[in-house]
Amino acid sequence: MIVVVGIGADGMAGLPPASRAELTRATVIYGSARQLDLLDGTVTAARRAWPSPMLPALRTLADGADGDVHVVASGDPLLHGVGSTLIRLHGADRVAVLPHVSSVTLACSRVGWSVQDTEVISLVVYDAHTAVRRGGQAIVLSRDHASPAELARLLTETGRGDSEMTILEQLGGPRELRRTSSAREWAARPPGDVDDLNVMAVRYLPDERRSGALPDDAFAHDGQITKQPMRAITLAALGPRPGELLWDVGSGSGSIAVEWCRSGIGCRAVAFERNEARRARIARNALAFGVHVEVSFDAPESFAFVPDPAVIFVGGGVSRPGLLQACWDRLPAGGRLLVNAVTVESEAVVAQWHSQIGGELARFAHYRGEPVGSFTGWRPAMPVTQWSVTKPGTSR
Repeated sequence: MIVVVGIGADGMAGLPPASRAELTRATVIYGSARQLDLLDGTVTAARRAWPSPMLPALRTLADGADGDVHVVASGDPLLHGVGSTLIRLHGADRVAVLPHVSSVTLACSRVGWSVQDTEVISLVVYDAHTAVRRGGQAIVLSRDHASPAELARLLTETGRGDSEMTILEQLGGPRELRRTSSAREWAARPPGDVDDLNVMAVRYLPDERRSGALPDDAFAHDGQITKQPMRAITLAALGPRPGELLWDVGSGSGSIAVEWCRSGIGCRAVAFERNEARRARIARNALAFGVHVEVSFDAPESFAFVPDPAVIFVGGGVSRPGLLQACWDRLPAGGRLLVNAVTVESEAVVAQWHSQIGGELARFAHYRGEPVGSFTGWRPAMPVTQWSVTKPGTSR
């Protein structure tokens, strides 16, 4: 059995009796050097610091062990911690977890927030821009002492400089420290003495959260954008599921990729765009909404450099010779393909593929009321032909 014991910055003094008893009876304890240093003289087990990289050691942790193997981890090991990784690798029946109070709960208690109303964001493995939000509140788990200044700079650059940031260091320990300022102030004068062990409580201001398809002016674009009404229809047809990877081919502004990532937990996207200026805009839009969008160069030339998708959306370049075939070849069995066509040439390609493979065809048109002199008349938008299909076979 692998026994994972959570420990706080207050060390052994803050442990409940059951956790203390496990560490006392242990023969070998794994953990980071910082966590192992929190153990006192009552713990006689051999102490082994994690190597780098850490994952291979986790896979072989129980190999050749005569008895239980103990791991000491920070706070709640099941909250973005090693406990979850060990259960995934070894199974829940071989891992027991004794949690400590999490840094999220401690941070919420310090700033007076309800835990259930607070998002939790980890920068331990993800880039700082993924903690940018358009409103709400979050506890952000820092990678190191530089994370607060980096996030403050990104919030300021994306129009969130008024956001309230509270930096909480060494939570629960004798050296606990709390500092509060606006993101703009943190970015202008970042303190140089932030402890590596810190979390951030961030209230994002101004609060401009909204659900559903975003207005077109929420994105930086040059006119190459799937307009809001069609974007809502397209997202409904794509049907995002938690954790899926989308390929957005001919991405333009990246609006579909961004909306995809906003729609479900863990949704990610790769945006393929041949135009360099548009690639830069896609990156800016991904940053503004704090989403996981990888920007890649032209399709299908760059397909070999990215992971296989669960879903492919083709919004541009439909009539380019070989493009749909390349998409179909990389789509796994059970994967979904969706194509929006607006020109006669692209419609012809879609019609040919539909006749060969099947799927569903639909055509959408909508009208906007616009001034006609002193009156109002209807002006049609370009109609869009949409083809959707699921690749036969069983998904991996």
